[in-house]
This record gives sequence, structure tokens and C-alpha cells, in this order.
Amino acid sequence: MPRYIALLAEACEIAGHAEEALTLFDDALQTVEQTGERWLAAELNRHKGQLLRRQGHAKAAEKLYRKALRIAEQQEAKLWELRAAVSLARLRRDQDRRAEARDLLAPVYGWFTEGFDTPDLKDAKALLEKL
Repeated sequence: MPRYIALLAEACEIAGHAEEALTLFDDALQTVEQTGERWLAAELNRHKGQLLRRQGHAKAAEKLYRKALRIAEQQEAKLWELRAAVSLARLRRDQDRRAEARDLLAPVYGWFTEGFDTPDLKDAKALLEKL
């Protein structure tokens, strides 16, 4: 269920209904807490963080990115960890904290030994090269 709520939230955001999207992300996260269906928890926090960042709420976004990183690390979900690290590294880059961004992203990217042609790893590599 959280995945379907998240898809609806993403659609609302695309349609320009950011507040509705935030409410839906909150609903999805509440469902995660109530049901224990945690496989998507890191991604939900990251997506909500991205939405808040686009609205100019960098501190709230950072908090959610860090939470997404923690959850992904605990679950050993390397793809979710990479996505959260990329999101937080972009925020750091935009705050002129490039070294911190690189130090955050490089070890996560370095964990991977294959799949370098996937969009997520290509994106991470491009970001690292810019940092």
C-alpha cells in the first residue's frame, strides 16, 4: 500500500499539488509505521525530502535524507542508500560544501562492483566527477 500512495503523491507533485503530495507522503509513512511494511521507508523519506527541498525547506529535506540514509544502512539496502546519499550530496553541493558531499557519496558509490550502466550509478558517478 505505501508504494501506491507514493505513486499517487508523485503524480500530485507533477500536477502541481505539492501540499497534497506532502500529505500523501505522510500517509504512506504512517502506513509504514502501522503495518511494519518497511521495505520502502528509506525511499519515502527521501522523496518527501526532495519535495520539501524543491519548496525551499533545505533543513527539513536534510533531516529526511539523513533518516533515509539511516534506514537504508540498517536494512542493508544499498540502492536506497545510494539514492539517499546522492540526494544529500546534491544538497551539500548546492550549499558549497563539496568536500563533505564527496566524502559522503564516495564510500557508498565505492561499495558497488557491478551495474555501472544503471541510471542510479551513472547519476552518482556524474555527481562525484563534478565534486
